[in-house]
Amino acid sequence: MIQKSIFYTSILLIVAFISLGFKPYDSQINQRFDMGSDDEALYIFPSKQNTDYTYLNAPFTGKFFVGYKEAIGFKESQNKYHKVNSLGYMGKYQFGVETLKSIGISDSVHFLNNPRLQEKAFVTLLSRNKFILQSYIEKYEGKVISNIKITESGILAAAHLGGAGSVIKFFKSNGERYLKDQYGTSIRSYLREFAGYETKRIPAIKNARVK
Repeated sequence: MIQKSIFYTSILLIVAFISLGFKPYDSQINQRFDMGSDDEALYIFPSKQNTDYTYLNAPFTGKFFVGYKEAIGFKESQNKYHKVNSLGYMGKYQFGVETLKSIGISDSVHFLNNPRLQEKAFVTLLSRNKFILQSYIEKYEGKVISNIKITESGILAAAHLGGAGSVIKFFKSNGERYLKDQYGTSIRSYLREFAGYETKRIPAIKNARVK
């Protein structure tokens, strides 16, 4: 009798142990994925701080602003803060000397060796361009021009590539002018590639300068 009792108790313990191995993981999965209103799955990193991923080779994904910065930085320089290209454009976001001066930075050597300053410069230039282009953002956002859906983030990225003036020329020609930089990268490609990111929190500031 005792042997039967031990036998059935052992069976129950084994079944209970196996059942624990099939515990649902839904809660852990849902913490990493967010289904947007357009049914697009956006991967959310455990941290939104870029500095927490110093050794991450691939750029951030998703539509958060941090993803926007990393995507543009990767496109411009593969996120290399010390990169200087053949035309003299510098840093992660490939700034020219005159553009740096326009936002209050005159020491290019210091700029090249200061990642934090480069991040501030990028946001400052966005604010400056957003002020210049705010009427175009209001007028064209959500419209389709040259088979490109226009968004604020795309406009600001295009302005980073070719300057606000080039973006204005694009809209005034109704997208017919093919504007590109000296390496052949077009305004259209940036309007398309960097569309739909979160840039609404960037303030539009006239003559914005790095503090």
